[in-house]
Amino acid sequence: MGCCRDAYGYPLTTSQAAAEAYADGVRDLLRLRAGAASRIAASVALDPTFALGHATLALLAHEMCVQADIPARLADARLHAGRATERERSHVHAVERHLQGDHGPLLAHLASYPRDAVLLSVAMPTIAFAGVTDLPEQAWSIVETAAPAYGDDPWINGLMAFVRQEQRRFDEAMDLSCRSLAAEPSGGHAAHARAHAHYETGDHVAGLAWMDAWVLGDGAETDSLTHFSWHAALHELSLGDTNAVRRRYDEQLQPRHAVGCRALVDTGSLLFRWALTPGCADVPSMHEVVALTGRSVLENPATAFLGMHAAVALLAVEDTAGLQELARWCARHDGATHREVVAPLAGALALLSAGRCDEGADRLAALTPHVWRLGGSDAQREIVEEARIAALLRAGRYDEARVVLDARLDRRPAARDEAWRAEAQAARILSP
Repeated sequence: MGCCRDAYGYPLTTSQAAAEAYADGVRDLLRLRAGAASRIAASVALDPTFALGHATLALLAHEMCVQADIPARLADARLHAGRATERERSHVHAVERHLQGDHGPLLAHLASYPRDAVLLSVAMPTIAFAGVTDLPEQAWSIVETAAPAYGDDPWINGLMAFVRQEQRRFDEAMDLSCRSLAAEPSGGHAAHARAHAHYETGDHVAGLAWMDAWVLGDGAETDSLTHFSWHAALHELSLGDTNAVRRRYDEQLQPRHAVGCRALVDTGSLLFRWALTPGCADVPSMHEVVALTGRSVLENPATAFLGMHAAVALLAVEDTAGLQELARWCARHDGATHREVVAPLAGALALLSAGRCDEGADRLAALTPHVWRLGGSDAQREIVEEARIAALLRAGRYDEARVVLDARLDRRPAARDEAWRAEAQAARILSP
């Protein structure tokens, strides 16, 4: 065994072949390229004593639904960490505690080892990971504190671009993402940040054109292409072009095209939002998404972010019993966000599924200040707001629905929201 190094200079206690496989896997993971998990799995096949490889596989299984035996991988990571460097031992401990819901060791680790890019990526809620804090400002601070250690690195510029768009500093986000993409055109984080900047500013036509070109060109090898296709479909929905949404679903967003949890997160959320769109018809069923996801994820989600999407999918198939089970399970969870946000969300959606839209709308309104705790992006969490709008309309509370829609239109223009508002106004006029 030799002491090799990863892409950011930290020693790896393993063989040269295993180190190269791991470094390639991490490089692909950070750039969202296909094959990352397979390369990291190859590193432990080449060296079964490689603690960091085992820990990273456990992490990917927890966060991204990669097929791996989490307890076994953690056990092997612990077993072999004793022969590794202090940084590797700290990394393994941080992963193990993170999977148990204690993020303190991971944050302490990053303070000492800011160039541990895998764990820095875990800390920030993005396309790949759910994050480690309920406070967006804390996640931003973690990345901003670590960023100087990387210099003008394309990956960190892409991650910083995502931070800036979350802070609604959209010009800076666009500048950083374009600089990152100029150096590394296939960089997934930079492309993702740019996609959000286009969407959040209502730049739907240009954003759609750029995303289509990137998905078919520089981004064609990206692992999470369904998510980028989801971004394109969001532009199409916003423009009110449901025919384009149908074509994209047929060509790029069929549930069987998705990897891991992406069928639930991307295809499932699109189907839900599509079905709520004024004038839509013959929206494909959510049942295939539910079948591919499986009951264990739907009723026992590992993260609050998955819990939000599980609740929406169960509502779409009118599985009131499943929503009630999800609410019960989350109410007993060790994690505060599961207990305090996912459980009441599932309970509110169970009311909608049972036809009690008036009460469900009130429950969703009460949750509004806490939805940000679910992780993911503003664009993803909007699905809770859209469920509330639908509940208000079905309860005949048209003026309240218009208030919510007006706030959305103040954030950015969208033909879909304008049509939704017009539908609420017409219903109000016709109501007795």
